[in-house]
Amino acid sequence: YDVPIATLDFNSLYPSIMMAHNLCYTTLCNKATVERLNLKIDEDYVITPNGDYFVTTKRRRGILPIILDELISARKRAKKDLRDEKDPFKRDVLNGRQLALKISANSVYGFTGATVGKLPCLAISSSVTAYGRTMILKTKTAVQEKYCIKNGYKHDAVVVYGDTDSVMVKFGTTDLKEAMDLGTEAAKYVSTLFKHPINLEFEKAYFPYLLINKKRYAGLFWTNPDKFDKLDQKGLASVRRDSCSLVSIVMNKVLKKILIERNVDGALAFVRETINDILHNRVDISKLIISKTLAPNYTNPQPHAVLAERMKRREGVGPNVGDRVDYVIIGGNDKLYNRAEDPLFVLENNIQVDSRYYLTNQLQNPIISIVAPIIGDKQANGMFVVKSIKINTGSQKGGLMSFIKKVEACKSCKGPLRKGEGPLCSNCLARSGELYIKALYDVRDLEEKYSRLWTQCQRCAGNLHSEVLCSNKNCDIFYMRVKVKKELQEKVEQLSKW
Repeated sequence: YDVPIATLDFNSLYPSIMMAHNLCYTTLCNKATVERLNLKIDEDYVITPNGDYFVTTKRRRGILPIILDELISARKRAKKDLRDEKDPFKRDVLNGRQLALKISANSVYGFTGATVGKLPCLAISSSVTAYGRTMILKTKTAVQEKYCIKNGYKHDAVVVYGDTDSVMVKFGTTDLKEAMDLGTEAAKYVSTLFKHPINLEFEKAYFPYLLINKKRYAGLFWTNPDKFDKLDQKGLASVRRDSCSLVSIVMNKVLKKILIERNVDGALAFVRETINDILHNRVDISKLIISKTLAPNYTNPQPHAVLAERMKRREGVGPNVGDRVDYVIIGGNDKLYNRAEDPLFVLENNIQVDSRYYLTNQLQNPIISIVAPIIGDKQANGMFVVKSIKINTGSQKGGLMSFIKKVEACKSCKGPLRKGEGPLCSNCLARSGELYIKALYDVRDLEEKYSRLWTQCQRCAGNLHSEVLCSNKNCDIFYMRVKVKKELQEKVEQLSKW
């Protein structure tokens, strides 16, 4: 959507529903009780949308609504103090307090629906969610019926998406400030249709807004029409832990180019460049690491579980249950779960990663989900179509291959060296001084790079005068340091043969 989308949010929706409709263990009744006591509907009791009976506050106020009232009042006080406080430390304390109170209030609904908990009451939890669904639908109907051309507005409002406690409205205007004003007005109007303390507030607008499907969207987050607050994302792979970090990096860059820079062509060019880098193995291994928690039992073999067992057999130690296992997928024709390998082992042994896996199983679907609504499914899928050519190299044994012998290659042109020739062939020998200096420069550059990484690790450890003992496999610098060290050793070894 290339027009502002106003977001209307219910404040503390589930706790508010429980307070407004007096939902509690102590107020739950049934049809027989209502008939026996001759109670009047809506005055003495209510029937929830899913058919449960609860008495109103006229008869008895529930214990849960009283508890929730105190929690929400305390949260309001904490938020007020937070707005007035200037000291950063105290602001963090107050923010932590209001978040703790929010979680406490929401957990009151949570434990009523937990069948394995201490106080389950499905009549309460199902009534709360049923009220929530009807309120979202009522809000949608009220907004679309009021804000329309028939009532004197410039455009017909359309609710483009409704979530658990929020409704996203397209008022039709291209002016952000006007959309935010209409959102504020609509929130006040809809709030009058519900019982106290249920309250609908306008908090933010998205402009532009990319809605992929249910619970998955992204957009520029505005609370002030003069400047956007941030690039907001919900439910996308860029914020999930079961994908490699390359997915997050690419998706964030693509979203930034599409939503902030409004440069769709630039986003597509970046995706193609990334695909090219993956296929040519130019992506740092730290960006290809997948991390998953090791569980006690699995019905089917899982890559990280198989790797954990292999590491224990190979090294004598390995991840335990509850630990996160980092792995990359390496090339080969074996089953996927047998191709998971420790990133450090891959680096130290020059093992090739499976670039096809990362292209099709990690990057393809998340990127297509973002760009397909803009450029169409056909063009989006076309970016990931890569042609492969198989070259028959002949048999390794017998025939012509039996005459092939392995010979040393020239350090410069990589051509074969004749018997008795040194590190350079006869064609490159005249440039030996120039090539040797270039090799020295390559070694020096790698030494400087390794020194910078080493110093960075020392600073992280808090000591610039001791050995780096860190082996944190969750750190990108760790893998860069190992990779550069190996490249440096190989260059020095080549130089020694000069």
